[in-house]
Amino acid sequence: MIRILANDGIHEDGKLLLEEAGYEVDVMKVAQEDLPNVLPDYDVIIVRSATKIDKALIDRCPNLKVIIRGGVGYGNIEVEYAKGKGVEVMTTPEASSISVAELVFGHLFSVARNLHQSNREMPTKGNTEFKALKRKYSEGFELEGRKLGIIGFGRVGQEVAKKAIGLGMEIMPVDYAFETVKLELDIYNQKNMSLTIEVPTYTLDEVLGVADIITLHVPYGGKAMITEQEIQQMKDGVVIVNAARGGIVDEAALLAALNSGKVRAAGIDVYENEPTPNLDLLNHENVSVSPHIGASTLEAQGRVGLAVADKVIAFFGH
Repeated sequence: MIRILANDGIHEDGKLLLEEAGYEVDVMKVAQEDLPNVLPDYDVIIVRSATKIDKALIDRCPNLKVIIRGGVGYGNIEVEYAKGKGVEVMTTPEASSISVAELVFGHLFSVARNLHQSNREMPTKGNTEFKALKRKYSEGFELEGRKLGIIGFGRVGQEVAKKAIGLGMEIMPVDYAFETVKLELDIYNQKNMSLTIEVPTYTLDEVLGVADIITLHVPYGGKAMITEQEIQQMKDGVVIVNAARGGIVDEAALLAALNSGKVRAAGIDVYENEPTPNLDLLNHENVSVSPHIGASTLEAQGRVGLAVADKVIAFFGH
């Protein structure tokens, strides 16, 4: 029997699908230091971002056939080493795109209307300083008509673009693989009507100097993509959102730019030093923050679970 360890959990729908296919699924959290003693008994491990699969662990698990990450990215897995040992490595990038894209706009609406600040002050001052708070938070801005630079135009970037178009924003995707990308826009509640449009793509340099808002949707390549140099190329008062990977944006450079006003605001879901992010960043009045929850909605968890199950079943052929 194929044994599967869902070390970072799996939605009940995915677990049921695997069990109906005849697999044994253990949903338990094995501490990182205990995995070398536990994982050798399993054929498959399912992880999210919490569990690390390094070379030493792979060497201890000769029976391991599949490593599957529920989500996007391989930052916690030694992918090439695993493949060299004959272990298949998979992800489920399609399952969480909508959830991540919606979180991007959660942060954008928050900083555009200062909701992240007013939600902190209204409970303590709203009853006694209502008019003062009204004046303070009456200088927000609208997203309609703004230029949105989308760095990385894969599944998540395209979902962001669809929502931005619906808000009347001008999208500027950065993608070096294609000069144009076809987007299928669903027209909701209109009997499954859709509209396909062709969107031109841009280089990073073309976008940095003109975008009002920049959102990132690329993997972490070992060093920051947005450093002090890139920030200085941006418009004064730009807004930056990172719901992709910690480290893509140089946090020290971002803090300096927030303090100087070069960057008007930021929305951040991922951090350089998870799970202990920089407190100066978390407490900055012009930053909307969340604890790496981009893919963590009930709907996404269900889709991830089913996608994981489908991939495992397809791999073993039944």
